[in-house]
Amino acid sequence: MNADWITAELKSVADSMNALSEQAATILAIAEACTTALKAGRKVMFCGNGGSAADSQHLAAEFVGRYKMERKALASVALTVDTSILTAIGNDYGYDDVFRRQVEGIGQAGDVLIGLSTSGNSRNVLLAFQQARNMGITTVAFTGQGGGLMKEQADICLAVPAGVTNHIQEMHITSGHLICEITERAMYA
Repeated sequence: MNADWITAELKSVADSMNALSEQAATILAIAEACTTALKAGRKVMFCGNGGSAADSQHLAAEFVGRYKMERKALASVALTVDTSILTAIGNDYGYDDVFRRQVEGIGQAGDVLIGLSTSGNSRNVLLAFQQARNMGITTVAFTGQGGGLMKEQADICLAVPAGVTNHIQEMHITSGHLICEITERAMYA
């Protein structure tokens, strides 16, 4: 590998980000769903596996802490962080239920559940979506190109225009940051 390889990789990332601009209306719709929930006293929940779990924690932290504005905390939680809950559910019910059981326990009608999956086919996220929809919770999918099975189950699907995991994750966090800023401004500007 050399500098030319790095340049080509960065160009590929830039091309993916440019293509993401075609999803501006979807990103805005997600921010509006989050704003509606938060203004109604509800919360935004996040879930995903691996890198998507890390992105879930990151985005929940932006809502609860702050993104760019000094403001009150916004109600948000990542369903990926409590090792006791995750291991208890995984042990007693199976890994497929680790997010579904949490949605059942803490979700309320009017909340938003954002599920991140680069494939769009993560079974534990799909089951959480089914639970959420049964409870009147808005479901939002962050996926890769095509959307996978999550596209069919989500109220809103952000299927980013990439098929390579790292590019999908880069677009997910960029989109998440945009959603945080739009929501923050709608709540407090």
